Amino acid sequence: MSRPVQARRLEGIDKNIWVEFVKLAATYSTVNLGQGFPDFPPPGFLKEAFLRALSEENHMLHQYTRAFGHPPLVKILAQFFGKLLGRELDPMTNVMVTVGAYQALFCCFQAFIGEGDEVIIIEPFFDCYEPMVKMAGGTTVFVPLRPVFSRGELELIAELCVKHDVLCFSDEVYEWLVYDGKEHIRIATLQGMWDRTVVIGSAGKTFSATGWKVGWTMGPNRLLQHLRTVHQNSAYHCATLAQEAVAQGFQRELMLYGKPDSYFVQLPEELQKKRDWLVQSLDAVGMKPIIPEGTYFLVADISKFRSSVPDVPDSDEPYDSRFAKWMVKNKGLAAIPLSAFYSEAHKNNYNHFIRFCFAKEEATLKAANDILQKWKQEKTSP
Repeated sequence: MSRPVQARRLEGIDKNIWVEFVKLAATYSTVNLGQGFPDFPPPGFLKEAFLRALSEENHMLHQYTRAFGHPPLVKILAQFFGKLLGRELDPMTNVMVTVGAYQALFCCFQAFIGEGDEVIIIEPFFDCYEPMVKMAGGTTVFVPLRPVFSRGELELIAELCVKHDVLCFSDEVYEWLVYDGKEHIRIATLQGMWDRTVVIGSAGKTFSATGWKVGWTMGPNRLLQHLRTVHQNSAYHCATLAQEAVAQGFQRELMLYGKPDSYFVQLPEELQKKRDWLVQSLDAVGMKPIIPEGTYFLVADISKFRSSVPDVPDSDEPYDSRFAKWMVKNKGLAAIPLSAFYSEAHKNNYNHFIRFCFAKEEATLKAANDILQKWKQEKTSP
């Protein structure tokens, strides 16, 4: 054909960091600490809930459920998060279930971003934000900041949102993974923010079941009604069995909220230990880990390795990307270059960091440590 077949909205967004580095990890990696998913199982109670739903005589669990969320799930989400948000939530109008948080984000960008609208993206950002804005016709404005925000910092952001009449898409998929006694502050609870915020959550990150692809949005009906329009004309529906199991998981967690047996208490405690172990391993080989206050990930400064893995003059590829490729090919350890989570204008300001995922089995982290210890010996041997 003489003319391009693809839509103009796809121009410049065809490259994807995950496609490239997942392939590299599969080809060369002994240990993959790149992608953000646990290699340990979901909690037993959640797997049991799924098996119950699968084996129950209620054959309707194998069919379509309510398009905007399985009734038992939206009801427990409204009850559970209503307490945390300090308001009564209507499960039918203030909650919508999506195919993972990814689809929730897509619905937000499609519902609220029009041609030429400015979208402020805080860096580092999840890499899909920018292409989703572009597909919706928006213009990105990047602001490099850092997580985890203090209450005072969030209040400043909230004041600016109110002052300038800005909508807020609050991606809170790591809401339970906060460490060292830090507190996750929900921006929708701050003054003036409920009416302008869409909160996004993920059962995958909440219950360590990323392959189930169950997410949700919460917010005022004046906003969610537009998300429902996008949802009903795209994905339309999420897996009923997975929604049923997640509903049962939240029912358990509501009863145990704040208690030692709660998974939401146990998981961050366990991941903090894994984080600290990986910090020690990376430090031993000469990287400088930045200790994270939340999420699955830690970032390490690789500046000391420039003599071992030289830069390439006049290359457009950021140094951390070349380093990560060298490391997976030569050391069998996969990580992700941090510059992938920055805009083109800011990539080279952050090209001396790589990102590791520590939400892994002890055996995986031990294998990573063995690679790093061997690397250390190679660096120090004459």
